[in-house]
Amino acid sequence: MKQYRLIHSRLVGFVFFLLSSFSIFFVTTTHSQVIHHRRLWPRPLPESGPGPPPEPSPTPHNKTIPAVFFLGDSIIDTGNNNNLSTEMKCNFPPYGKDFPLGVATGRFSNGKVASDYISEYLGVKPIVPAYLDPNVQLEDLLTGVSFASGGSGYNPLTPKLSSVTPMLDQLTYFQRHIARVKKLIGKEETDQLLVKGLSVVVAGSNDLVITYYGQGAQWLKDDINYYTSKMANSAASFVMQLYEYGARQIAVLGTPPLGCVPLQRTLKGGLHRDCAEDVNYASQLFNAKLSITLDQLTKTLPNSNIIYIDIYSAFSHIIENAADYGFEEIKKGCCGTGFVEVGPLCNRFTPFVCSNVSAYMFWDSFHPTQRFYKILTKILVEKYIHKLN
Repeated sequence: MKQYRLIHSRLVGFVFFLLSSFSIFFVTTTHSQVIHHRRLWPRPLPESGPGPPPEPSPTPHNKTIPAVFFLGDSIIDTGNNNNLSTEMKCNFPPYGKDFPLGVATGRFSNGKVASDYISEYLGVKPIVPAYLDPNVQLEDLLTGVSFASGGSGYNPLTPKLSSVTPMLDQLTYFQRHIARVKKLIGKEETDQLLVKGLSVVVAGSNDLVITYYGQGAQWLKDDINYYTSKMANSAASFVMQLYEYGARQIAVLGTPPLGCVPLQRTLKGGLHRDCAEDVNYASQLFNAKLSITLDQLTKTLPNSNIIYIDIYSAFSHIIENAADYGFEEIKKGCCGTGFVEVGPLCNRFTPFVCSNVSAYMFWDSFHPTQRFYKILTKILVEKYIHKLN
């Protein structure tokens, strides 16, 4: 078993070595180059036959939530990695092909990501800017931004492996952001903004697929039970610090069935590219511990509303009922072969991109399509909206 795991971790390491190699060229992409690349990128071919049923536009829920703040990883990163020296970035085509104006903003998808849809469904705003975007407007400071960094995680080793922004640094950004808001509207109104607003934390996936099973090879050091306990404790510590900075309403998402993302199917799913059950088990183990830990935490922090969001069940439901949601392909991504392409391996030189992206659950070998994010977010918001103050 250990020999198999060693081979697997080396294979994952090789994939990320390829990412690093390709990033030497792509990390220098500027905004003007992105626009230029977009113009050169061919339009997708017309879909053959009828496509999946169109998704209705999000209907804002009747909740008085003035702002939404996001901290975590690529699921909610809206472009904070763009100017970092890391291979974990995607501010180049074909990423963003279905975003307004077809611009690659640094979102790990063909269009919008989960943070955009969460904000839109809650009636705040349809697009969430990245905190490190130099063009962030005054209004965005008051209604929320994303501090998230693709590739980050609760384990301090995780962001080091990918050279991205650690979770604790994201907290520092959050603290600075709140200080700026206080200068704009005063302490009393800022405190109310934090009490009524929502802070969303999404992390843990990279701690498992990269740091534990992948190039970090933490499985050589810790068994999965002990490792996921450390993850849950780190998550609780992060939430407590967020609370100390003024956040009172905090939603924390668990991890999805990571063994079912295309890259894990490729690495561990065998000839039929089935879901990697050991990785899914690790996700479930972490989620169970996270849920218990957060429940205990909300009982000890006065006036807090800490909500655990079970993304695993909703994600699995869509996979198991893919046809009902109009998805025809769930085992590979839309970009390239769909088996390993992610980040710099999915670029403007990639030989092909699927013509019917709306029928795909995944955009690259790790990240969902815009349409999947929209469906998943709608399910989660409708399930948990009643828990928000």
